Amino acid sequence: MVLGHIIALLVTGLGVGFASGLLGIGGCFIMIPVQYWVYCAMGVEPGVAIKLAFGTNLFVVLPTALSGSLGHHRKGAVWWKAAMVLGGCGLVGAVIGATVATHLPGGLLKVVFGIAIVAGAVRMLTARPPKVEEEPKDSPLLWILWGFPLGVVTGLIGIGGGVLMVPVMTLFLKFKIHRAVGTSTAMMILTSIGGLIGYIVNGWGVPGIPSPNLGYVHIWSWLCLASTSIGMAQVGARVAHLLPGKQLKIIFIIVMLYMGLKMIGVFSWLHLPI
Repeated sequence: MVLGHIIALLVTGLGVGFASGLLGIGGCFIMIPVQYWVYCAMGVEPGVAIKLAFGTNLFVVLPTALSGSLGHHRKGAVWWKAAMVLGGCGLVGAVIGATVATHLPGGLLKVVFGIAIVAGAVRMLTARPPKVEEEPKDSPLLWILWGFPLGVVTGLIGIGGGVLMVPVMTLFLKFKIHRAVGTSTAMMILTSIGGLIGYIVNGWGVPGIPSPNLGYVHIWSWLCLASTSIGMAQVGARVAHLLPGKQLKIIFIIVMLYMGLKMIGVFSWLHLPI
């Protein structure tokens, strides 16, 4: 890694931490594209680079989610029972998803990742969420039915799950946006562990991964990203509670759309320098 790569990862960590605390997501739509470009610049084969980005991303999500969830907990925005049920089922699903992903072509994973992010953003933009005047129902069975398949998807595309879970919580589970963000952040503690296990085990001994590494986890990249993201997650969590729900949702959608389209390759096809 050269100095430029290190600086890019450190700055990305700041954005990831802030996004995690602010939006209840792991920052995957920022972190995975940057890592992918850095690894390719280092000479890593693209198919390996995207899986390395997925695995390392999940390792960064873990401490960042811990930090962010504490910030939201202080504001009373985490429903821990829901987070544990959703996250526990998501953990199992994420191990399965990560295992499947390590046996798929890297180019396919890159496009699938972008499509998933764009689809989540479009759904939030076009759907009319019900007006929630009461607390969401205490329904562990419903949480299980959502948690496991979402866990599979998060492991498959190397994300903590918040970028998909926040829309699910607001549109289908009737969470208010601030509580959805807080609970999602706590849920990611478990989903990231599940996905991380899958990428470490299935990446062990794979050639072409720069050392030091644990399977599909690059240690130096993790240190750069985690060192700046953890503290910024606290800042993001505080800012989230100063913004109205509508503004929070708009920020969420704009960033999702940009990074999703970027990973699919839309801007390259259109020859746009963004």
